[in-house]
Amino acid sequence: MTDRSHAAGKPIRTAMSVEDGIDFAIIELLFFAYRDFTSDPDQILADYGFGRAHHRVLHFVNRRPGLTVAELLDVLKITKQSLARVLKQLIDTDHVVQLQGPRDRRQRELYPTAKGRALALALARPQSRRIHAALGDSGITERTLVERFLEAMVNPELRVQIDVGSAKMSGKNHGEH
Repeated sequence: MTDRSHAAGKPIRTAMSVEDGIDFAIIELLFFAYRDFTSDPDQILADYGFGRAHHRVLHFVNRRPGLTVAELLDVLKITKQSLARVLKQLIDTDHVVQLQGPRDRRQRELYPTAKGRALALALARPQSRRIHAALGDSGITERTLVERFLEAMVNPELRVQIDVGSAKMSGKNHGEH
């Protein structure tokens, strides 16, 4: 048997630092903020046997009723196979319904049910409370600064998907037939 530690090289005993030219402070704050931001919904989802993929689907279906499966795939950047499993569970548990598109019968539009809306709100409430508390605790009085920062973190070509103030996010583009 070969000594793997020798073959892998010597261990590095010093931590990476700002001297490496990386903004580790912001990176770590994003890691920890995301961990805690998702922790409350994760606990709720566990009671249903659901995970974060279910949360994301519920969020966007509730924010954009009538969203097509193709549009949802584009927003989530996941495979059809991954979405199919999650979507089947949400449909089977009566959280989401799938309807044939009125203009194109091949399209499948997704809508929340009352049960799906209630769960999406239950998941969003603790996150909203956490955001409001963080804004207050940080002394930030201009929330648009935070919104602009987070939007700037998204790839420019994908920012249209998350335009906070747009009709798209308020549901005006979907679900009104």
